[in-house]
Amino acid sequence: MKPNVGGIDRILRFVVGIVLVALAATGTIGAWGYIGIVPIVTAALGWCPAYLPFGISTCKTKGT
Repeated sequence: MKPNVGGIDRILRFVVGIVLVALAATGTIGAWGYIGIVPIVTAALGWCPAYLPFGISTCKTKGT
């Protein structure tokens, strides 16, 4: 897996994921908010499978 998620993208994914999970945990938005786990995981891995078909990469350096 080559990294395809850059720095700002990773930060935004992490923040959005945490907000969604927190809102779901408090019952504000319902159980669907736990989908926030997905952006948290993709931010932690630095790789997003949804970027592959489109050839998108927000990562400045080339992965190995």
